[in-house]
Amino acid sequence: MTDFSYPDIIAYAVPAFLALILIEIVVARRTGRGRFEANDSATSLIMGFGSEIAPLIGGGAIVAAVFFAAYEFRLATIPNLWWTVILCFVIDDLRYYWWHRISHERRFFWASHVIHHSSQHYNLTTALRQTWTGQVTGQILFRTPLVFVGFHPAMVFFVGAVNLLYQFWIHTELIKRMGPFEIIFNTPSHHRVHHATNPKYLDANYAGTLIIWDKIFGTFVPEDDAERPRYGIIKNLGTFNPIIVAFHEWIGIAKDLVSARSLREMGGYLFGPPGWSPDGSRMTSAKIKERWVAIHGKKSAGDHKGRRKHQ
Repeated sequence: MTDFSYPDIIAYAVPAFLALILIEIVVARRTGRGRFEANDSATSLIMGFGSEIAPLIGGGAIVAAVFFAAYEFRLATIPNLWWTVILCFVIDDLRYYWWHRISHERRFFWASHVIHHSSQHYNLTTALRQTWTGQVTGQILFRTPLVFVGFHPAMVFFVGAVNLLYQFWIHTELIKRMGPFEIIFNTPSHHRVHHATNPKYLDANYAGTLIIWDKIFGTFVPEDDAERPRYGIIKNLGTFNPIIVAFHEWIGIAKDLVSARSLREMGGYLFGPPGWSPDGSRMTSAKIKERWVAIHGKKSAGDHKGRRKHQ
């Protein structure tokens, strides 16, 4: 293959997304498994639609131009072969793990990513609850190293779309455990842990497709049948207003920056962990988990520390 052109699989998948959401609603109502709330699902759909429009008005073309320009200075030219596509996917999945983890550990990036975690329900509509401010945080630029190495931008975009497509179906409570498949791949069970606010589940399972990254880097926590996940963020919004959902954390950052008494405090509010405060009066997820571990033991919560799910 020499032609670096790939199908727009997300566009093709949209009808399937909607069909699967309807099926999930029917099955959830008949079985009593899974929870839906009309206003919540509507907000998720609005956020998803807005996330597709935002790059068109938020400088997406400029960011994309930088991305493609990096290819002009590439170190090598990697051919368009089946195995190079797979290699690109695996490397990009590792890239996704670290971008996702940073998006939980640093407030500037969390302000954009928190939208995805703001629902108190976990279903297929939650997968569509995406940020409107990804261009602000330079999300696409995290992929630039792949282009600089020599992967064609079209290939990088394609494998990213495959990863995004994979992650849609894992946002459900209808599928329980999946046996040996869970050893390597991210699954609904693994991702439920990631969306949970239970102290034992905080800061875990950042994987996109391959759960092996969490196991390698010490952030894997299995779902405990004895403790059902509670979804949302530590301080839930209490509103379905899409504008508040989209910008509440940015507003919080702005208020903290205005009240900051030094450059150090400004840096902490902007790039510290979510929940950071100069006097330690606020609770980061790391502190919440540390308190839980002190009571229940480190083995019960996994062997990692992190900072997420806070405002």
